[in-house]
Amino acid sequence: MQAIQPEELTRAAQWLQTLRAEVGQAVVGQLEAVDQTLVALVASGHVLIEGVPGLGKTLLARALAQAMTLRYSRVQFTPDLMPSDVTGHAVLDIASRGDGSLGTLRVHQGPVFTNLLLADEINRAPAKTQSALLEVMQEYQVTLEGKAMALPRPFMVMATQNPIDTEGTYPLPEAQLDRFLLKIDIGFPSHSEENAIVQLTTRQRAGNQFPLEAVRPCLDEAQVLELQRLACLVQADERVIDYAVRIARATRDWPGLSSGAGPRGTMALVRAARAAALMAGRDFITPDDVARQTLPALRHRVMISPDAQLEGLSVDTLLRAARDSVEAPRL
Repeated sequence: MQAIQPEELTRAAQWLQTLRAEVGQAVVGQLEAVDQTLVALVASGHVLIEGVPGLGKTLLARALAQAMTLRYSRVQFTPDLMPSDVTGHAVLDIASRGDGSLGTLRVHQGPVFTNLLLADEINRAPAKTQSALLEVMQEYQVTLEGKAMALPRPFMVMATQNPIDTEGTYPLPEAQLDRFLLKIDIGFPSHSEENAIVQLTTRQRAGNQFPLEAVRPCLDEAQVLELQRLACLVQADERVIDYAVRIARATRDWPGLSSGAGPRGTMALVRAARAAALMAGRDFITPDDVARQTLPALRHRVMISPDAQLEGLSVDTLLRAARDSVEAPRL
């Protein structure tokens, strides 16, 4: 297996620290959410961010886009959004010459043909539109008029959603949820963080202005692809991979969970752990890396049973219990 050179490891960690700092110029607090978003980026994955309105989900996506010199598109998901509004469509160009031809089909590429796609309030669109992203997220391509068109690389979907009990929301299909590498839950800020947020967003700033002017681009397309390449080379001991497998398998018969994580969840757990290790400046993953990524990697791949819901238990509580029941290897 190809090894990461020490200078490559140092350079990658520096790039990611700089990117984290630039995003932090606009996003106050939410350090865990920022780190998990960077983990998904480095691991070539997609991220689903959930929280009540007004907690900075869209701001996080815009700050990340501005901190990189990548193409960026935003789609506001609404109940009347059509799949073609996301992926694109073909239009008929009428022949300009009078030769009797019917014209030719011209493909109009949709907003998914970008590097960073913000799917804002994704669960406000019906399942038919949400399913348009399945091929996009899994195969990094779009099929239009029978022709497969590759998306630019790197490519990442950052989707935001409101809690499912919010008015006007639809549940995402399980197949689509499984395409997200991580699901990030954003909660309310602390007292001091909320003070800083109010100061940053109201001082000499109109209500329609985002605090993004301090964010400077620090990574380009080639650097992001290099980070993703290095993440694939991070070493994973067989005992650590077995630890991730045992955690995922523990969720399949854990009391309170009606459905556990599948093999894609185990793969996401290891991929996220590799990216987290690279962010920490290491070329190997540890059991702690796997344990820390368990909740974001698996919380959207399991289903809580009705009895557990009636008891007031949450998915995170049950996942922590299942994870803690698995003995970590000693390396």
